[in-house]
Amino acid sequence: MELIPAIDLRDGRCVRLLRGDFDRETRYELDPVELATRYRDLGARWLHVVDLDGAKRGESQNLALVERMRAASGLKIQLGGGLRSRADLLRALAIADRAVVGSLAVTEPPTVGAWLDELGGERLTLALDVRVGADGTAAVATHGWTRSSAVTLAEAVERYLAHGLRRVLCTDIERDGALTGPNVELYAECVRRWPEVAFLASGGVRDARDLAALAHVGVAGAVSGKALLEGKLAPQEMKPFLPAA
Repeated sequence: MELIPAIDLRDGRCVRLLRGDFDRETRYELDPVELATRYRDLGARWLHVVDLDGAKRGESQNLALVERMRAASGLKIQLGGGLRSRADLLRALAIADRAVVGSLAVTEPPTVGAWLDELGGERLTLALDVRVGADGTAAVATHGWTRSSAVTLAEAVERYLAHGLRRVLCTDIERDGALTGPNVELYAECVRRWPEVAFLASGGVRDARDLAALAHVGVAGAVSGKALLEGKLAPQEMKPFLPAA
């Protein structure tokens, strides 16, 4: 399993939102370019970047900054936020290795299926952000987690297998930015049910024990933002999960 550091951008700064709420923002006095190079020096190969301004406005806002982050660090970039048209995707993929599509995977499946057919599963990651109900059903939320849908995680994954789906970034919304531990049971079920899909776990990672638990159930990667920004993971603890360390 690979640890993928996450950097969320808002107004050109590094921030973290609690459960995706723009009114519950923590801002870090860190330069995004310098932070990217720091993660490279720790041994990261990939960087997960979310353009929060783009997500809010519906159009990428920080591409020039992301390009500087990549040029300085040499890291591979997985980029999401505001990618709602084919033109948006192509602009993102001109500077990033993977583009992340979220809400449209639920609201416009024919369009996203066509993008997967065209671009391939190695270049397009689906972000399926879920709320887990009392009965254990994971329902996918959309529009920056502000809207619920009747589409389950299982329905969304199954829908795209025929289009060459290869990678899913799955976030348990209630755990995102909360440092309460990842939903290991959710990811274990995903890996068991769809072994042909690489699952990236997001939300709740606190420490090295959480990383070990996710590795044990077979996820391909763990995306972590807040735990890294707040020093919850020591470099030696991260080393087993950073291929270039």
